[in-house]
Amino acid sequence: MDLVYTSLHHRPGAARAPATEAAEALDILWAHTTPEDGLEHAGARTEPGRLDLLLFLLPPGGPGSPDATGRAAALVARSYRNSPVLKLRYLPPAPAPSVPGR
Repeated sequence: MDLVYTSLHHRPGAARAPATEAAEALDILWAHTTPEDGLEHAGARTEPGRLDLLLFLLPPGGPGSPDATGRAAALVARSYRNSPVLKLRYLPPAPAPSVPGR
């Protein structure tokens, strides 16, 4: 099992729903998950200025499959692109870091 920590930062002045924000974000992630993502479990917690996500991913499907960081970044980016709630509440997610030699 691979663990990936990532955050979404709040848009300045965006409306927040602290009591339900983490649960809503998790529901959105699950709605946009594909089998290729390998998402097994996810947790979220609100912090001042951001939403922290901890994603538990199965190992890659085979040779040439993206690593856990790449799959997590793709899932968060896909969820963001397709969710009006995430777009209104958060800044766009940072792209996945590139790994030298890949």
